[in-house]
Amino acid sequence: MPPRSDEPRRDPTTGSRRGPSRAGRGGDPRAGEPGIGGISDARAYTPRGRTIRESGEERAGREERTGQRRTPRAGRSGDPFRPALQVLDGGRAAARGGRREAAPAARAGVVRTVPSRPAWSDDDEEELAPPRRRAGGRAPRRPERPATRRPSHKPRRPPKLAEPRRRLRLGTMLVLALFVTIGIRLVFLQAVDTPAYAGAGVENRLTRVDLPAPRGAIVDRTGAPLARSVEARYVFADPTQVKDRATTARLLSPLLGVPASELAEKMQRRGLPGGGESQFQYLARGVDIPKAKQIEALDLAGIGTHRDERREVPGGDLAANLVGFVSQDMNGLEGLEARYDDVLQGKDGRRVYEAGQGDLDAPIPGGYSQTTPAKPGSSLVLTIDRDLQYQVQQVLGRRMAQTRGGVGAAVVLDVATGEVLAQASHPSYNAANPGPSRPTDREDAATSFVVEPGSVHKAITFGAALQEGVITPDTVMPVANTITKGDTVFADTHSANGRRMTLPGMLAYSSNVGTIEIADKLGRDRLIDYQKRFGLGQPTGEGMPGEAAGRLLPADEWSLSSDGSVPIGHSVDATPLQMAAAYATIANNGTYVQPHLVKETIGADGERSPAAAPTTRSVLSPDNAAALRRMMEAVTTVDGPDGQATGLAAAVPGYRVAGKTGTGLRYENGKEQPGPVGSFIGMAPAENPRYVVAVFVWSPGGEGGAVAAPAFREMMGFTLRHYRVPPSLTNKSPKFEVFPR
Repeated sequence: MPPRSDEPRRDPTTGSRRGPSRAGRGGDPRAGEPGIGGISDARAYTPRGRTIRESGEERAGREERTGQRRTPRAGRSGDPFRPALQVLDGGRAAARGGRREAAPAARAGVVRTVPSRPAWSDDDEEELAPPRRRAGGRAPRRPERPATRRPSHKPRRPPKLAEPRRRLRLGTMLVLALFVTIGIRLVFLQAVDTPAYAGAGVENRLTRVDLPAPRGAIVDRTGAPLARSVEARYVFADPTQVKDRATTARLLSPLLGVPASELAEKMQRRGLPGGGESQFQYLARGVDIPKAKQIEALDLAGIGTHRDERREVPGGDLAANLVGFVSQDMNGLEGLEARYDDVLQGKDGRRVYEAGQGDLDAPIPGGYSQTTPAKPGSSLVLTIDRDLQYQVQQVLGRRMAQTRGGVGAAVVLDVATGEVLAQASHPSYNAANPGPSRPTDREDAATSFVVEPGSVHKAITFGAALQEGVITPDTVMPVANTITKGDTVFADTHSANGRRMTLPGMLAYSSNVGTIEIADKLGRDRLIDYQKRFGLGQPTGEGMPGEAAGRLLPADEWSLSSDGSVPIGHSVDATPLQMAAAYATIANNGTYVQPHLVKETIGADGERSPAAAPTTRSVLSPDNAAALRRMMEAVTTVDGPDGQATGLAAAVPGYRVAGKTGTGLRYENGKEQPGPVGSFIGMAPAENPRYVVAVFVWSPGGEGGAVAAPAFREMMGFTLRHYRVPPSLTNKSPKFEVFPR
């Protein structure tokens, strides 16, 4: 678009540079008179560079020349576009337009904001008037006047802007500081924090696999296993992945030996307390490896197997009351498994290695890998002889079958070492499957069955009297049929009728009266002291958990009747093992040896560690012990016109046997139980004892006395033959007189 000329437009009809005036606002355009109020008038009126405000002299002169006078009203309303044109056109429209009236005096102080232009002269205004037409052609041009000098115009000062160099410097400093900070951080990451970040990265890639440590075995003295761990598998379910519980349970039931309904219930989806659902549930533990492979072959959704350990008990109930059993997590719960759990349990190992993620979940070649081998538990070597243990359990079970229920206990001790060669209890249970058994069936009767020992206690009274010199092996004394202590009358089953009686005779007929009279000479305090020396009133420390200590009646708690009951084994609480250890003291020439079950431990590396040496102490002199053993042989040999000894049924053919029968009582929660406790404790060969066997039987029907002695005979006979002890064929038992003349 071409630029607009600064010259006013010519009228096409008149040739005037002024625009046509509007009706009523100026002269007739055809007459060539200048009009007022049109756009051309506004342009012609306002000179370039001038302000709207004009001086009074200029306005007056113009009015005289033009003969027109603008009024403020007319000037304001004559052309409504004038203000806009003045702004857009920079004031040029006023110069090109016709004459306008001067602005009112009240507006004289208003100054235009548009740039001022040089003022136009009157000649310019006349020149803008339309030219006259002459017949003679074009009118000669008027001589041009010298152009008036435009007043100087100082350009407006632009607004002051911010200093760009300061901004540049500030921005540069910020960028440099940022780069320095990043550089320092990179240095720390690369040099200082590298191990931590590298370790954290490795940590995210590490896979940890626990390496279970096998539990140590429990073996007998020959190394035959009584309990051992074997590799197995456990079967588990992820309930969130199981698609058909009923079908899955039906397929697994015959392989696991678990009802399908129970398996389906275990696979039921369950919520966790913290949110989410459980993704693991045991279905079976200790599954045989072949069965586990069959389960894996089924490829059931949500079912898997993993390495497990199972405790195997080859003998079933063999020494079960001693060995005990473990939980599914291989923690000891009963017996020696519980007592020596810290020894038998190994220390699990661990393998840590770098592995990929997802489908690449496999060890990374050359990546981090560290394996801590599992340390198997130590094995426990017992003093038990498996073959002897089996035979003793068989004999006890057969004899207990002759009773109407009850409890039986049998102990076989090695006299010289105090080792427990066999320790049986009835009833027993299958340690490989302890679930169906009752808690009382799992108790070890030898250490937990507390009874009044009865007449077997008389050997302690006689031994103390011999050691204290109250009696001698040749002592003979009259024995009445009864004796009264306090409000209690004590009588003998074999009446002596006041006749003089030997010490072997008193033991053979189990005389209560004779024993009480000897104890009166010994005194309470000395009798209690020897009870303690023989091991009563305190646990033996054999190794079984929960061993009972028994109880001795303190001297200040004795009543008048206690002087009669305590010497013959009443008002005394003891266990079968305590009484067996007391008789072993007599058999061992008067030296007490603590009975014990553990012989040694074998570490994972095969190193053998013997058990702590048993406690020993001297109780009787060897001569007094030998004299007492000789007296006790009368119990199994006397058979004369005055009657038979109480222990003839305990005699072992071909061997000299010294021992004592007993009839005691059992109390439970302070209440006497029906039926006596029959017992027999003996040693053989009597001339040089090797073994002691103690049998205790309680039966509500009272059959204990008839069971104990025959059971002893079978157990002792097998023990002597098992260890190939020569018979006492050349050393016959002495002949005893009960009532010497």
